[in-house]
Amino acid sequence: MIDEPILNMEEREAINAGRWFSTLSPSLRHDILRCAYVKRYKDSDLICARGDQPTEWIGVCKGAARVSSTSISGKQITYTYIEPGIWFGDVAMFDGDSRTHDVYAHGATTTLCVARADFNKILSLHVELYEALMRLQARRIRQLFGLVEDLNTMPLRARLAKQLLHLSRSYGIPSLTHAGEIRISLHLAQEELAQLLGASRQRVNQELKAMEREDIIRVEQAGLVVRNRDLLMGIIEADHD
Repeated sequence: MIDEPILNMEEREAINAGRWFSTLSPSLRHDILRCAYVKRYKDSDLICARGDQPTEWIGVCKGAARVSSTSISGKQITYTYIEPGIWFGDVAMFDGDSRTHDVYAHGATTTLCVARADFNKILSLHVELYEALMRLQARRIRQLFGLVEDLNTMPLRARLAKQLLHLSRSYGIPSLTHAGEIRISLHLAQEELAQLLGASRQRVNQELKAMEREDIIRVEQAGLVVRNRDLLMGIIEADHD
């Protein structure tokens, strides 16, 4: 971990523009940011471990936080990547139980942390935060049920299309040279993408190659480029017909 006490402008903008954080009142956002402190991590650094006691509420300002666990056989399983502007760890802060998953930095990552005592103090001063966190948890529960349903009802091709659309929304950078194309800035190895989809790397590789032949995506050394979002949406909609 690298000590750096101040957020730069890009990191501050990422937090303030977060789709949940930006809905809070100015006074609540001010009190959260006033008592928060910065932590910076190198790629693959451990942010928090399963079984740890909850001491911090954490927001991602740069990079990504990879949420994972290790199976009995020793294989690491990745569940999701937390993007800039998103906060996590509030469940353990509420119930006082230990952390449920390991969280690692994916790439150079900056977090903004609120100590548990300050988190509880803010809750006591801003009843608004209780309702806001309930909305956040409700959204997460809906997403979880959606993921379970997709895994059991959607073919891999449709799940991959849906994941690529999600990544393009969360980590997409519009191409300056090819109108309509979106580069996914989160660099994932095919094994990591396969873990998100609950599939083998070989099957995901086959689907990616098929989408590339159809001019839906482009696979580059630096990562994935979405060439046609409408065709990705069409794959998902065709599965629901």
